[in-house]
Amino acid sequence: MSALLEVKDVRLSYGEREVVHGVDLQVPAGPYGLGIIGESGSGKTTIARALLKLHPVGSGSITCSGADVLTLRGSALSAYRREVQMVFQDGDGALDPRMSVLSSVSEPMAIHGIVPKPQRRERVGDLLAEVGLSADLMARYPHQLSGGQRQRVVIARALALEPRLLVLDEPTSALDVTVQERVLQLVERLREERTLAYLLISHNLAVVDRLCESSVVLYEGTVMESGRTRDLLDSPVHPYTRALRSAVPEIGVHRPALTRVGTGVSVSPAGCTYSERCPFALDICREEVPALLEFDGRQVACHRAGEATALTL
Repeated sequence: MSALLEVKDVRLSYGEREVVHGVDLQVPAGPYGLGIIGESGSGKTTIARALLKLHPVGSGSITCSGADVLTLRGSALSAYRREVQMVFQDGDGALDPRMSVLSSVSEPMAIHGIVPKPQRRERVGDLLAEVGLSADLMARYPHQLSGGQRQRVVIARALALEPRLLVLDEPTSALDVTVQERVLQLVERLREERTLAYLLISHNLAVVDRLCESSVVLYEGTVMESGRTRDLLDSPVHPYTRALRSAVPEIGVHRPALTRVGTGVSVSPAGCTYSERCPFALDICREEVPALLEFDGRQVACHRAGEATALTL
């Protein structure tokens, strides 16, 4: 399966502090979903911003349809931004409070010159209908919309440029449960109808399982485990993936919690970044960075991968 977007050995920093350490990702052409799973502070949103060229890349490469994204300028960069759009977590913060729905959704068309001005209102109406909103909302401003309506407007604006890839940054986390479900149904439908590829940033394993065929588990900017989403959730190998999975309650299922050691505060160990919190860590885990190697149909960065599933929780 050829990659639409490929990330190789990307390193990202804030000032002098490196926060993403040599991450590799591949997103095939749609309909397909790749999830990046991790807690707050894992670096997943920073990666998403780097893909949109909103955060500088220290080293590594990003390619889209074979083109080097990091060197794109002018019209080539504009074309890339039409291909790859982002749906931000907070629909309220993503919309300019001074702009109506009509202005917000039509703005990308004006910037990229893809729809003649006389036709933009009709096109906005079509996009709103596609995301389940009435054209009557065009004159409204963000504060006059519900949270679910704002998020649908953000999705409509992202679709305005006919992208091939949507980067979804926690797209439902700011919504209540019933609204989350409706937005998820919308996102599922759009993926199939538009043959979209998704890069989903989330800490919600159920959402990732629903939208993504494969996933990457990230901890403090380092890939712990990657592979088919169902494999990662049904039979996690890395202790961190197991900890995330054990935290998800299921009716009628007793799953012992995975005890963590340490304070939860990173002390930048020389070895595995998770070693200070891992109940199975050995001296080698604190001294040597584990390579990301093939194991049981996925990739795992753990010195104890071969025995991990047999270790007692």
